[in-house]
Amino acid sequence: MADDLSWVGIWMGKMQGQGEEFFNLYNHSFIRVAVCIPEVRVADPDFNTEKTLELIHRAAEGKAILAIFPELGLSGYSDEDLFQQDALLFSVEKAIGELLDATRDINMIIVVGAPLRIGHGLYNCAVVMHRGKILGIPVKTYLPNYREFYERRQFRSSSELVVDRMVLCGQGDIPVGSNLIFDVRNIPGFSLFVEICEDVWVPIPPSSYACLAGATVIANLSASNITVGKDEYRHSLASNQSARCVAAYLYAAAGPGESTTDLAWDGHAIIYENGNLIGESRRFSFEPQVVISEIDLGRLVQDRMRLTSFASSIEAHKDDVKAFRHVELDIDVPKGKMLLNRDVSRFPYVPTDPMLRDKRCYEVYNIQVQGLAKRLQSTGIKNVVIGVSGGLDSTHALIVCARTMDVLGYPRSNIKAFTMPGFATSQKTYKNALRLMEVLGVDAGEIDIRPSCLQMMKDIGHPFAEGREVYDTTFENIQAGERTSHLFRIANMRDGLVVGTSDLSELALGWCTYGVGDHMSHYSVNASVPKTLILYVIRWVMEKNILGGQTSDCLKDIVDTEISPELIPGTEGDQPSQKTEDFIGPYELQDFNNYYFTRLGYMPSKIAFMAYCAWRDRARGTWPDVPEAKQHSYTISEIKKWLAVYIHRFFGLSQFKRSCIPNAPKVGSGGSLSPRGDYRAPSDSVDNAWMSDLDNIPDED
Repeated sequence: MADDLSWVGIWMGKMQGQGEEFFNLYNHSFIRVAVCIPEVRVADPDFNTEKTLELIHRAAEGKAILAIFPELGLSGYSDEDLFQQDALLFSVEKAIGELLDATRDINMIIVVGAPLRIGHGLYNCAVVMHRGKILGIPVKTYLPNYREFYERRQFRSSSELVVDRMVLCGQGDIPVGSNLIFDVRNIPGFSLFVEICEDVWVPIPPSSYACLAGATVIANLSASNITVGKDEYRHSLASNQSARCVAAYLYAAAGPGESTTDLAWDGHAIIYENGNLIGESRRFSFEPQVVISEIDLGRLVQDRMRLTSFASSIEAHKDDVKAFRHVELDIDVPKGKMLLNRDVSRFPYVPTDPMLRDKRCYEVYNIQVQGLAKRLQSTGIKNVVIGVSGGLDSTHALIVCARTMDVLGYPRSNIKAFTMPGFATSQKTYKNALRLMEVLGVDAGEIDIRPSCLQMMKDIGHPFAEGREVYDTTFENIQAGERTSHLFRIANMRDGLVVGTSDLSELALGWCTYGVGDHMSHYSVNASVPKTLILYVIRWVMEKNILGGQTSDCLKDIVDTEISPELIPGTEGDQPSQKTEDFIGPYELQDFNNYYFTRLGYMPSKIAFMAYCAWRDRARGTWPDVPEAKQHSYTISEIKKWLAVYIHRFFGLSQFKRSCIPNAPKVGSGGSLSPRGDYRAPSDSVDNAWMSDLDNIPDED
């Protein structure tokens, strides 16, 4: 089996030398696959073979190493009783032989559909071939015999087979049956299983057991005539089966040329990976189509490793798992520069589809509101205390507090909000904070923290207290600590609960002042919401006018403000001298890194490759539907630089801060660093293993 080989060992061997091979998707646990919808003629194997070959060549030119075709594609699916004619069956076998001869030099697994006589029966089969050799013949198990389907009239089920080997096109000892898995030995994680059409429409598809037996890629050769709404059900089946099985699912439905005596065909090709659509054809096209996308085998392997219930299912069905037979092969991996065709979202926490993003923002906001509301109800406390800076995080936390009060039926005056200007507070953020508190109708206050900060500096002998411009870490943290200290004492005095504002991105990078600082609160509503998503949730609240028109106008100004901790005085008027992203890197890149490290555990070099595919070209996209946002692109050198910053800060510096964070509601599947939830790690680990992999990332594009 393929998993007998060391994934990391093979991968590291491929990566030696960097250069062009770094930019090759096959060296980052991706494979490129093709779902082909050829033109067919009913009962004309010669024509169908010619059209199949045309698409095989197109798939090979696209550097795919797997190409699948529709059910019974060499004969046509809609042949009905013609399947029982010797002339047709002979022509199909001849066509298979021609395909084998024509593809001897093509480095690709090819799966075509054909009716084949096995023993005394006729079976609906898939022929899996590679470089002129038939690797195996999967056989359809579940034959539909209802409504428009009468397959039992011509075919038999795989359960009726009395042999497990056969001879075809001069090749002997070919494995045949419904229990074949094709393992590619030199591509760890690539194990193919083939099922045919109706097999996925039954309560327990054969692919369910195949995945427990090691299959990661499922190919479904289907004919599937079209009726109104059926495409939606196909999507549902493929999506759910790929998600349940933690697998890729390739589905090919018959297209132009099948008989329309009583039926119609839409040529639907879809590719799913663990529940996510990554490729789809144009339906009702009269042109042949090749849908190409890439499968992230590494993600499938990672998720299966993490999901303990997946392993438990294997144990529960071990007898079924043992029944599978494994056919092994090697494939020549394509060389040279080859980037991903599939879309790699620049913002993995933010859906690009507007409708889905709208739903996501609704859920995020209301999860935060529900979490805070429950905490207030369980403690019996009706007041909250919050510091408001006029920046994104405190703004977001404040509008969560406002909505919470509305939901609980409490007056917004129960929110004790304070702006606390310090030595570097800009007029822009100061005015935004005052205005936001005013339009929300909270109980607003202002505390100038400079006197208490100066007193502490005098007490500890800091040079700034003597008039010297020393802006060190102590200078910065005294201000953050004074703000938090004031909030906690106000909470004591006003019978309130301190609401934290620090977000997931800051926690990942350790960009928060430990203990008595923005690290600490009684309840932290933003702790599992990344910076890039916060912007969209604020915009969603603004666009939906959830908190009133005046609030929406104020939020518009806030989301356009440069991100800064505002702890060191500026020198250019109202502009902050500190720009957070100059120190820790662009949040859009660091959120990208954080998702793939914490959610999927990828190698740094793989994350860099994916980031390069997503960010190399400015025209490929930007912040969705935000016209004011800057359009960015990054070179591999910039990606590598900020990736190193992330690795050092996340793995080498800041786990001790995450080990004692306040309670906070989990928001997304990859969005929690709580030691009580998703992420547990030692506070004294080192980052050597991750930093050493940076050597595999080139310094130039």
